Amino acid sequence: MNVQQVGEVHLVDDEAVVRDALAFLLGSRGLLVRTYESGQALLDQIDQGVRLHGVLVLDVRMEPMSGLRLHDELLQRGVRNPVMFLSGHGDIPMVVEALKKGAFDFLEKPYSDNTLVDRIEQALAVEAASYVNDARVSERKARLASLSDREREVMTRVAAGKLNKVIADELHIAVRTVEVHRARVFSKLGVRSAAELAGWLASA
Repeated sequence: MNVQQVGEVHLVDDEAVVRDALAFLLGSRGLLVRTYESGQALLDQIDQGVRLHGVLVLDVRMEPMSGLRLHDELLQRGVRNPVMFLSGHGDIPMVVEALKKGAFDFLEKPYSDNTLVDRIEQALAVEAASYVNDARVSERKARLASLSDREREVMTRVAAGKLNKVIADELHIAVRTVEVHRARVFSKLGVRSAAELAGWLASA
């Protein structure tokens, strides 16, 4: 896994001074930072097919698109990266709304540099775990997709604990044919037994 793919901080703030200061702070802590002067600038990247990795840090009070509105737009586009909001004017309803929609955290200014960096690093850890899980899910889907229809029929019956002879009778094929399909299923899915196959399917 490429660490940089899950170690980026995408910082969106419409105030250049604040944006530059935060970028300097995070960069000094070893984080890779990409900055955007507006929510639309970030959305343009996504709409062009750029896959974001890492955590999104959004200022709440931005013009013309607020951080909360940007979050809505990100969700509509299927972006599920951890999102942190920064605000100097935060209130309880705003915090509740952001968190209900899946925001990772909401920091109200003034906050300490260490608090900000710590929470970003925690968010990056969440993103890294999600990235690894997504890769695992994709690999499993690819393995399942590699099976033929007949192999799938044999697979479900083997996972259910049925004997080769029973499977052969149900599918009206020779026992030897069942054995061949069974071996191919085990090879393609990377399992070694019916029990392991059943466990693999249960966790897929």
